[in-house]
Amino acid sequence: MTVDDVESDVSRHTATQVRRVGLAGGIGTLIEYYDYALYGYVSAIIAPLFFPGKDPVASLLAVLAVFALSYVIRPVGGIVFGWIGDRFGRRRALLVTVVGIGLANTAIGILPTYATVGVLAPALLLVVRLAQGFFAGGEVGGAATVIAEAAPPGKKARYGAFTPMGTNAGFAIASAAVGIVSGGLATEQLNSWGWRIPFLIGLPLTVVCYLARRTLPDIDRTVATAKHGFPLASALRSYPGALIKATALGVGVQGAAYIGSTFISIYLVTDLHYAKSPVYWITAAVTLVAVGLMPLTGRLADRIGPLKVAVIGLGGYAVITYPGFLLMDVGNLWLAALGYVLIMVNMAFLQVASYTVTPQLFPDEVRYTGTALATNISVVIAGGTAPYIGTWLVSATDDLRSPYYFVLTTSVVGLIAVATMRTRRHLAAPVAA
Repeated sequence: MTVDDVESDVSRHTATQVRRVGLAGGIGTLIEYYDYALYGYVSAIIAPLFFPGKDPVASLLAVLAVFALSYVIRPVGGIVFGWIGDRFGRRRALLVTVVGIGLANTAIGILPTYATVGVLAPALLLVVRLAQGFFAGGEVGGAATVIAEAAPPGKKARYGAFTPMGTNAGFAIASAAVGIVSGGLATEQLNSWGWRIPFLIGLPLTVVCYLARRTLPDIDRTVATAKHGFPLASALRSYPGALIKATALGVGVQGAAYIGSTFISIYLVTDLHYAKSPVYWITAAVTLVAVGLMPLTGRLADRIGPLKVAVIGLGGYAVITYPGFLLMDVGNLWLAALGYVLIMVNMAFLQVASYTVTPQLFPDEVRYTGTALATNISVVIAGGTAPYIGTWLVSATDDLRSPYYFVLTTSVVGLIAVATMRTRRHLAAPVAA
């Protein structure tokens, strides 16, 4: 069995049903990453509202620290919802996560600011972000799991592409939403109340995502045969190698992705001083370019293997990101957009490969838990911290290209992980006693 041929109960799912599973999985991750991207995109706006002070960089870093802290709890959510998904049903876990994320996202839109309630404002912001992180911990790993189980052998990557297409569509929609409000409102209106609108839009998006998942065909085929016991203990005891490899690959994915999807928009506005509205629209357009390429990279991964496609993405980030930053610093918005595109194209290769490979490193009874845990640990290490580290590097070194070294480091970690993976055999072999 190859790395892209995990067992699939093909007879239970028609081609139409597999597409529905892929779409529902992807649309659920959309609301998760709409939320996370939205917070990143408006961070420069809300920083003085929740963390007022004389130093705008310090306020921004405080908001980004809350962004990073919301990721710390994600592994806990991954463990809890992995247990629910592996023991009581994939559908049940995925319905709860998408509702929880959506409601927490909407809550940010109605939070009082520091001027209204003082120090309670940043405290409430942190609580809501932690709630989002908890529910998000069970989302993308679960979506990747059900898609991997539903997709037939030989077509894992093309259906697996639905997961990163959903995550990045969330980034794009969030950027477009912020672009609309920032372009249509005066700066005073945007800073006063306009920033709340995109968060409130998250509520109808949540309803759509919930309904899409509520009507899914049977996705709980593995639950009836799952072994007794706690999935986390089983994963740690029997599949530590798979967890380490999946986490290391995830570090490569998340470090590069969050620099591209979240940090660069902040960077273009705060460090390179481009106007907010066009930057948000460019971010949306660039992200949609990557999303549009994902069906093609999925087919390529099915043809040549997802690990080779992962190497293309990781190598591309390592080589192209620095020239991309150079183009952004020329002072021309169109060249900045070109640099942005060159960086983000690599995401179409790397994320499709990663979300195809990771669920296949684990057997049925711990697949949800293993995928969620590895994904969330890597997000804590390199994803949620990326905007903070990128902003801090520029501030500390006075080098506008310094965030590249973070991308290079995480890419090398990902390449090492790929080099340790076997391509001709399923990697979820229990450790010998």
